[in-house]
Amino acid sequence: MKKFFKPIMAGLITLAVASCGGNKSGDNGNQRAAVDLSGAGATFPLPFYTMSFEGYGSESGDKVSYGGIGSGGGVRNLKDQIVDFAGSDAFLSDEEMKEMAPVVHIPTCMGAVVIAYNLPEAKQLNLSGDVIADIFAGKITKWNDERIKALNPGASLPDKSLIAVYRSDGSGTTFVFTDYLSKVSENWKNTFGAGKTVDFPVGQAAKGNPGVAGIIAQTPYSIGYIGSEYAFAQKIPYASVQNANGEMVTPSTESISAAASGEMPQDTRCSITNSNAKGAYPISCFTWLIIYKEQHYADRSMEQAQATLDLMEYMLSDSIQQTTATVHYAPLPAKAVELSKQNLKTVTYDGQPVLK
Repeated sequence: MKKFFKPIMAGLITLAVASCGGNKSGDNGNQRAAVDLSGAGATFPLPFYTMSFEGYGSESGDKVSYGGIGSGGGVRNLKDQIVDFAGSDAFLSDEEMKEMAPVVHIPTCMGAVVIAYNLPEAKQLNLSGDVIADIFAGKITKWNDERIKALNPGASLPDKSLIAVYRSDGSGTTFVFTDYLSKVSENWKNTFGAGKTVDFPVGQAAKGNPGVAGIIAQTPYSIGYIGSEYAFAQKIPYASVQNANGEMVTPSTESISAAASGEMPQDTRCSITNSNAKGAYPISCFTWLIIYKEQHYADRSMEQAQATLDLMEYMLSDSIQQTTATVHYAPLPAKAVELSKQNLKTVTYDGQPVLK
């Protein structure tokens, strides 16, 4: 594979080194040579990917490098055919898929976008979707707004300006967040809509989930949306959010998993925000690795194609799914794993199935 890494060097992490263990088998049961794989994209699942890619490298001898540059950047690099896979918290739309060769979406875990805040006067915070939407639309500007007070009876809410923090880069986290806001607020849907990038009318921008988390941690009276892991890791408070059933729900492995109790299409492209399932945290999501259905592109070898699918199967394995909670994510439902394994069987190299 040609190594054109200039677009993805920012935030690039080499996640595995070749081990002395054996490699995965090739088409005829022969041991294939170790190869290098490269990916780029979402920062939301980065802690889970760091851990998993290191484990895969130790077991397989392959070396995986991943640049946490945001979902939009990862998809662009895949479209330009300079990576083996892209990470994205937003599935590709029908329009996006028309602009590139056929792809396969492989969900890897579930997570949540949490509403993190820095409010010294309050240790707990309840919010509803319409209130969150109006904060980021600039309609609610003070912490002691009557609508916030109504959701938090007895709380000490100061007469301080809200400082909204949002992503500056093309982001699947932004897509998940604004997809949710578009479902709970007609004003948000009609004025701003859902997307990896949105023209937020107020607030401060930061790059990546780590950037947003860092600003919130350092800025009193700020509020922003981040992947749950970053709030957990930095001990940033995060709000309980009212779901479609009127329940105030705190993000957790259980409440995130509850959001995925519905049907899933064969290609796994689906949104689970604002789920009406009992106990569901309303800003839950899947995150995906995206690969080309035809793996012979940009001078890639059959060994690289095999290694790419070996990595996908590793991410779907029971042993890896059981580790998701250790880094504050939730495992995939059985249906997502089943559909993904079926979809991997459609991946080809020169038109022939890679998996036999």
